[in-house]
Amino acid sequence: MNRTAPATLRRRIITAGSLTAAAALAFTGCASGAAGSGDDSNGEEPIGVSLIVKTTTNPFFVAMQDGAETAAEELGVDLTLAAGKEDGDEDTQIQAVENAISKGDAGILITPNGPGVEDALIKARDAGLFVIALDTPPADPEAVDITFATDNFLAGQEIGEWTAAKLAGEKATIALIDLFDDKVVSVDYNRDQGFLDGMGIDTADAEANGDEEATGTYSGGDYEIVGNEASQGAEDGGRTAAETLLSKNPDINVVYTINEPAAYGAAQALLAAGKNLDDVLIVSVDGGCAGVEGVVDGTIDATSQQYPVKMAELGVQAIVDIVKNGTKPEVTDGLDFFNTGVALVTDTPAEGVDSIDTTAAADICWG
Repeated sequence: MNRTAPATLRRRIITAGSLTAAAALAFTGCASGAAGSGDDSNGEEPIGVSLIVKTTTNPFFVAMQDGAETAAEELGVDLTLAAGKEDGDEDTQIQAVENAISKGDAGILITPNGPGVEDALIKARDAGLFVIALDTPPADPEAVDITFATDNFLAGQEIGEWTAAKLAGEKATIALIDLFDDKVVSVDYNRDQGFLDGMGIDTADAEANGDEEATGTYSGGDYEIVGNEASQGAEDGGRTAAETLLSKNPDINVVYTINEPAAYGAAQALLAAGKNLDDVLIVSVDGGCAGVEGVVDGTIDATSQQYPVKMAELGVQAIVDIVKNGTKPEVTDGLDFFNTGVALVTDTPAEGVDSIDTTAAADICWG
């Protein structure tokens, strides 16, 4: 059953051009005149904030760290950076949360590596820290005060609608390359299920990957889902996943990937199998500068661009505002999180599907 009609979701989008205005609406009474050197001009202790990302092997999270560091310098925040050893490493993140509590930080910004982190986040909230999830909403809403994220269902839906339109009635033989197969996180199922929904395929349980009918019809014709494989969001994982799926069916002509590193790995597997990338639609989510270049060179056909730097900047600003004047961020109307925006990036637009080209995307991509 489809979660939300495409037209309804599209009205929720906050495009890149409106992010600054959205931030102004979300945070009233923003602090001004804060020291940019890590010390407070009034002799007060600097505001302590910990940013805990999933991993530093993915450029998405490196960009998030860079954005937080820039904001912290401008606002006089004492920023601590931490990261899991790999995507899914909950233990290292839990230790970083414990460290933030011990240091007496005012707040935590975190991209949770899984539900195992959530008890520690609740402990942090109970200790008086303001906790903001970035990019990945927790399974337990009580684990954080608010989430700043892409509408991941919409991000998937946009590439699904584009794919269906580009197939123009051709049979879709689909490989789904997801994030995990040993835990459930919302960013994983929202992107996957959004993609299928955008293609017009019944997703069954919208919070479960892989329970759809293996064959049926999409909005333009017949489809076959070859399978779901986990990539851990990594390039080597994407290649292994694609190799496994190609061994099941070499006729794959649509590849959905959880992120762009997985897409690069999938492309390598396709080429190694003798496939012409012109004969396969590879779609993904991220929209980093490298990913935009991947669209330019034809490795990726379309990607949904998100804005991790903006997530981090808004997160640091939010904690400063809470400490200095008690102003708390609010969710986007109609959603249970603050939507930091999404835009479909492709150089081969499809009729009826909103998109931007790589020139426009390169101007606003994260580094």
